[in-house]
Amino acid sequence: MAAQREWFDHDYYEVLGVSADASQKDITRAYRKLARELHPDKNPNNAAAEDRFKNVSAAYAVLSDEATRKEYDEVRRLGPTAGPGGFSFNPGDFAGAGGSGGFGDFLSGMFRTGRSGGGRGGVAPQRGADITAQLTMDFEDAVRGITTSLHLISDAQCSTCAGSGAEPGTSPQVCPACRGRGVVDDNQGMFSFSSPCQRCRGRGSIITDPCPTCQGSGTERRPREVKARIPAGVADGQTIRLPGRGAPGRNGGPSGDLLVEIHVTAHPRFGRSGEHLTVTVPITFPVAALGGEVQVPLLDGSTVTLRLKPGTQPGSRHRIKGRGIAGARSTGDLIVTVDLVVPSELSDAERAAIEQLAAAATVEGQP
Repeated sequence: MAAQREWFDHDYYEVLGVSADASQKDITRAYRKLARELHPDKNPNNAAAEDRFKNVSAAYAVLSDEATRKEYDEVRRLGPTAGPGGFSFNPGDFAGAGGSGGFGDFLSGMFRTGRSGGGRGGVAPQRGADITAQLTMDFEDAVRGITTSLHLISDAQCSTCAGSGAEPGTSPQVCPACRGRGVVDDNQGMFSFSSPCQRCRGRGSIITDPCPTCQGSGTERRPREVKARIPAGVADGQTIRLPGRGAPGRNGGPSGDLLVEIHVTAHPRFGRSGEHLTVTVPITFPVAALGGEVQVPLLDGSTVTLRLKPGTQPGSRHRIKGRGIAGARSTGDLIVTVDLVVPSELSDAERAAIEQLAAAATVEGQP
């Protein structure tokens, strides 16, 4: 990405709300948060939110790439000073101009000498914006993974002009102002500052016969269906990234990504703890006191036998290996909590047996 005049005027770190020494993860996290809040889908007919969304996207396009971010930081550090004299530089900044990342790189990215001829292209290809979608899943589908269809209403490549912006049967024309370069030169002494052509907006071409569907933008807002493979073991609140399924790029840039935010409904019997499934199983007092076998349900409707030791305590947890959630690297366990069931009604025989047990029973710590 070539250095732009706008870099002098916009503090992209401030736009994203991060410090100048923020990590790439912090920058990405801040961008995603703001993009979700300001996305046009959530702010219809809100021009202010749309402008902020564009500024946030522009800031992220620069700061998300380490090389471009380094160039941006250099431009800001060596930027122009106010005054009628135009650009002013500290001679000490020229030290090491031929080295990587030094002032020489800054000049090559931003300026060219007036006698050099030719020039770099106009507005660089821009990656499309990421789109956020919501998906509510059943507990069992989240554990096993599914392939589903997401129905979205978002910007997409125009179906009439295939993204060219020109009416079918016509083609964009070379811009006469910049002769197809997309940039014009602003001579300032020995340097020529390249900036996007205002007439063609940096495209290098002019659409004389705009597409009637997209009015020349190359994109249209329409319903579309996206098939998504949701992997096994996805958790509530997790975000799945589908590369290239977001908004279309500009000037030949790649499409953004589709971010699918997962919401998992609760199961009436099972729960989860990370990669482990959890379930509570009722047992009787004789089984708890004497030990025995109980049948534990599995998520697929079958059962597995769990052998309890004599003296099993209510609320104790027992692990059944390999019966949890199967992930990409490992499979979790099934954690079984036993719950002592006290009958609400007793037969005569049961009452007599319990009374006999009560007469013989002793409790540690009591006389």
